[in-house]
Amino acid sequence: MLVYYSSATGNTHRFVSKTGLPAKRLGPQGDTETVEEPYVLVVPTYAGGDGSGAVPKPVIKFLNNPDNRALIRGVIASGNTNFGSTYGIAGDIISAKCKVPYLYRFELLGTAEDVNNVKQGLEEFWKRQN
Repeated sequence: MLVYYSSATGNTHRFVSKTGLPAKRLGPQGDTETVEEPYVLVVPTYAGGDGSGAVPKPVIKFLNNPDNRALIRGVIASGNTNFGSTYGIAGDIISAKCKVPYLYRFELLGTAEDVNNVKQGLEEFWKRQN
């Protein structure tokens, strides 16, 4: 399962929808959301050039719930290459803090190749988890 957060721009939502995989969208409050099965988190990066504020607040609130945090198995992040070294940094932060692999990063709403890579990569990833 994918769990994702998408802002008003909807880039992450469109990307996740294109995968056709089972998914749960986090609402703006994050802390009220719960999951009951292992998942991969898909998260946009909100950082500018300095990297501050990279992980959206609803995602932080969601992961602050110990039950949700216990079920995360990996992270995928979107970003904007215009921000250089902070491109997709939300994935780096979550990967380090939750001790899960950073599986993939894509720019903005992703390409057809990104969607295919994620679908194939997740299929292999979940096989290795079982």
